[in-house]
Amino acid sequence: MVERDQVWPLAPSGSLRSDQDEASVYAKNVRKQRFVKCCGCVTALMLIQGVVIVILAFTVFRVKDPVIKMNGVTITRLELINGTIPKPGVNMSLIADVSVKNPNVGSFKYSNTTTTLYYHGSVVGEARGPPGKSRARRTMRMNISVDIITDTLLSNPNLNADMNMGLLPLSSYSRVPGRVNMLNIFKKHVTVKMNCTMAVNISTKAIQEQKCKRHVNL
Repeated sequence: MVERDQVWPLAPSGSLRSDQDEASVYAKNVRKQRFVKCCGCVTALMLIQGVVIVILAFTVFRVKDPVIKMNGVTITRLELINGTIPKPGVNMSLIADVSVKNPNVGSFKYSNTTTTLYYHGSVVGEARGPPGKSRARRTMRMNISVDIITDTLLSNPNLNADMNMGLLPLSSYSRVPGRVNMLNIFKKHVTVKMNCTMAVNISTKAIQEQKCKRHVNL
């Protein structure tokens, strides 16, 4: 018997194309899933960054009020007639010891400070302090010299009564404009204002009954 050669059926060409199409679709789906996951990760990171920045802005980087304080006032020049009345034509000098406390984690840079002295509502002296910079959580101190015009005091009708009591009531207004800088990310303009009332003892040249109130504009 003659053995017949075994003939294997050929696979249909349509089946090969179907497998290739499925592989192509699968690859596209994989790439699409990877793209979606990548976009999701980037979006999640951006959201986390945004939340962290917001939290820091309201906690660590929240701008706190700088504190200006009048530590004391020293009379450096006061010439009196008979020990009671200021000498006409001679200015009375005061040195105000002022400190600016910065409670923030960033620096507080301020421009020229101004201090004005009043006697019963009338301006009797004004001074300007130099600009400066208070580092993070530090206190900057400065001495501001103020010349009081005695002629303005002498023209005030309340002077005789105050001199008889031995006390010269004065009030002061200080203004410190500046800017808080948090790592060059958060910047905030701040103006610190302070009103003080005090009484100068004519005989001892000491300051008595000093009271101050502060106000901050952000």
